[in-house]
Order: sequence, then structure tokens, then C-alpha cells
Amino acid sequence: MAFITPHKFIFLKKYKNKSFNLLDVGAGSHSATKTKAIFPQCNYYGIDRTREYENDEQDFKSMSGFYQMDLTALQFDEIPNDFFDVIVMSHIIEHLENGDKVIEGLIKKLKSGGYIYIEYPGLKSTKLPSMKRTLNFYDDKTHVRIYSVNEVSTILNTNNFEILKSGTRRYWPYIVLLPLTLITETIKYKFVPGGVFWDLLGFAEFVFAKKK
Repeated sequence: MAFITPHKFIFLKKYKNKSFNLLDVGAGSHSATKTKAIFPQCNYYGIDRTREYENDEQDFKSMSGFYQMDLTALQFDEIPNDFFDVIVMSHIIEHLENGDKVIEGLIKKLKSGGYIYIEYPGLKSTKLPSMKRTLNFYDDKTHVRIYSVNEVSTILNTNNFEILKSGTRRYWPYIVLLPLTLITETIKYKFVPGGVFWDLLGFAEFVFAKKK
């Protein structure tokens, strides 16, 4: 629901009315405009393979910068090191065979004291029923690798991060409002999208960490 703060941002309340640099890895689906609505003073920078993934002129006006690149190439030189206060990687690494190396490359861009949020489908998602718009990991044919809290946390710990919060995403506002969401999403799509059940059934895992 549009009036609920997305789970990826609930740990960033301190930045609500502050200026900060945010790097959004996967900047489609009007993410810049949506993010600026929550953090109006943030300097939003996005990364994506294409400029055309559900973005419009208003989205690009909301951005302080946009990096068009293939993450798997691991060529991040144009992105400044030690520059960002926050990096968000929400449902990105499952599309990458070398998502671990991508994380290692991008955390160099984060300032000391900065935060990173990483979210992805967990192993449990491989055992959930299949639905349109993805409830089972394999519903999305672009999913190529399964990651775990332990693997992602180990990468971050090895690179001088403190894990602040991690586990299965079960965001209670989405669960409480599930009956209403079922109605509105069915009207919108003419079917029930699998994503409405993610929090109830534990589809996704996340790691939130601070760079020391």
C-alpha cells in the first residue's frame, strides 16, 4: 500500500528530514520518485541496466545521478568510493550469478558509518506454491541463484560491517492489511499477485548492516 513505508526503509528513520546520499541498486519502477516522497531531502542515485524500466521524465528529475551498467561486469569505477550514506539492494542479487562479488564491489562506495540493506528470496521461497507475479523462487525465470542470511552476513562481516538486523522479512503492516490488499490487487490485475503473500509466508530474507 502506498501509504506504508516499505520495509527496506524502516531502519532509516533518522534520515527522514535530513540530506543524505542514497544509492539504489535497481532503480526502475519509479523508485526515484517513490523514494523522494519518503525522504524528500535525499540525494538519490540509481543503478540499472537500462533507463527504460518503468521510469519517466519525473523519475530522472528526482535523481542526482544515474549509472547505467551491467552489474555482473563488476566495473564500478565511475561510482565514487566512500560517498554514500545508504545503499539499498532490494531483490537484485537473486538475478546475478556473482551477486556476492557485486556486493563486495559496491560496499566500497559506502562511507564509514553508512548503512546497507540487502533483500532477496530465501531458500524457503523454493518450497512455496507457484503463482503469477512470483511466490515461488522459480516463478521468475530471471532468478539464477539462491542466497542466504549467513552468506550475505559473512560477506559483510568480512568487510568490516556490523550486522544490525537480519532474518526472514515478515512486515506486520503488510500482513495486517492483507485482506484489503487482496481486494485492491485483484481489481488492479484481475488476478491475485503472488507478492501479496510474501510477508505472510516468509518469501524474502534481508540483512541490514552498518559499515564500521
